[in-house]
Amino acid sequence: MSLGIVVVAHVPEMATGLAKLLQNIAPMVSTTAAGGNSVGAVGTSMDRIEQAFKANQATELLVFYDFGSARRNIELAAAFGDKNTYIYDTAFTEGAFTAATMLEAGQDRAAINEAIQRLVIK
Repeated sequence: MSLGIVVVAHVPEMATGLAKLLQNIAPMVSTTAAGGNSVGAVGTSMDRIEQAFKANQATELLVFYDFGSARRNIELAAAFGDKNTYIYDTAFTEGAFTAATMLEAGQDRAAINEAIQRLVIK
């Protein structure tokens, strides 16, 4: 079992930018991104999310998203995928950053869950 991170955002540059930051601070953590709709405009795409899931080398995925409809597309992609997927309703950048640094330090999912509880957005 290995844990990786997927970031999903409505703006493609937002997703790829955050993924690039995470890859630099946590190079041992498989991190992929899905941003934009099917034609790369503002929105989200289940197909792009599925591609990010498949491209991620981890067997289990911690998924962070910016807001709203992204969650629905993540849930759909996860339903069709073969990896355990955990969706986090946290502050997007802060949640992903916390998870990446903790994974890089060898922490498990339980420790990450505990640490990001104060970042949960309801």
